[in-house]
Amino acid sequence: MDPAAEEARHLGLRFQRGFLAGRRLSAFPWAELEKKLKSSSDALLLLDILQKTILHPLCMKYPPSVKYRRCFISELIKKHESIATEPLDELYDVLADILNKEESTNCYKSYLLPTGDSVTLSETVAIISQGTTGLVTWDAALYLAEWAIENSAIFSNRIILELGSGIGLTGIAICKTCNPKAYVFSDYHHCVLEQLRENIHLNGFVLESETGNHTKMESQNQRTEVMDLQGPKITAAELDWDSVTKEQLSQLQIDVVIAADVVYDPQITLSLIGVLQQLSASKTAGNPPEIYIAFTIRNPDTYHLFQTELGKVGIGWQVVPTHTKNLFLYDLHSNITLLKLLA
Repeated sequence: MDPAAEEARHLGLRFQRGFLAGRRLSAFPWAELEKKLKSSSDALLLLDILQKTILHPLCMKYPPSVKYRRCFISELIKKHESIATEPLDELYDVLADILNKEESTNCYKSYLLPTGDSVTLSETVAIISQGTTGLVTWDAALYLAEWAIENSAIFSNRIILELGSGIGLTGIAICKTCNPKAYVFSDYHHCVLEQLRENIHLNGFVLESETGNHTKMESQNQRTEVMDLQGPKITAAELDWDSVTKEQLSQLQIDVVIAADVVYDPQITLSLIGVLQQLSASKTAGNPPEIYIAFTIRNPDTYHLFQTELGKVGIGWQVVPTHTKNLFLYDLHSNITLLKLLA
């Protein structure tokens, strides 16, 4: 493949990754596209981008929001009109089709994995919905998923607990790429758990409660569902950090604990520290679980409070080096940190 064709192919893939994942339109390489279009008299690049985005099979089955698709195709049309006099019918056909669709409160985002598979999530259009921010995917979850994929040996054939799973991006990516023995998703907000279970189903997993072999663990504020299938056993658990006991956590025989973007509110920090303390004291084969926490540092005071409270209960930490491969698109300038906790 000649250099110009390879450059065009790579540009198309950048648009594809960004579009399927629903990244903000301003983050797309529009200037590069315009430059490329001006140096070429045909519209093959635009048609290629159209096939890789709005007409991609994933998008056709699990579409982004109507508004997002409308804005994207409008921008493509602008770029074409700025360098060509003849309209490109395919662009206008897609726009007309989108204009006839009704907007929904939910949309889909798809994240391409290095295996050729993907993680597709149903998310709310609004950042805050049903009184929670847990119904969208945050950058620290993408960062943690990337790191996990690059360090899959940490998760292979082990039992993983994720705190504050949200709608499931990190855990589903790990289940699809890292071969864990079992994976326990957990959250507390009922709407988040409902969306999480929907996304587990969406990605080809079936809860064991739906296969007739239902295992349940209940306490006053905790309920767990376990599914058994070829591959990891996957659990979607309602987990209250303030009421779960060390004994209940020990029963899970956890090898690795992870969490993304759970350090953002001083009011819940003490609850988080409490459950981390109990997890650090629990043992699997005589060893405490490895614990990894990823978060975006938005407020340094909150980050320092977290570190201080860890120190008070005797938990140390070390910063995990940044991984090398950027698989997902997010703000690379975000101040995301991954800590490994030391019991």
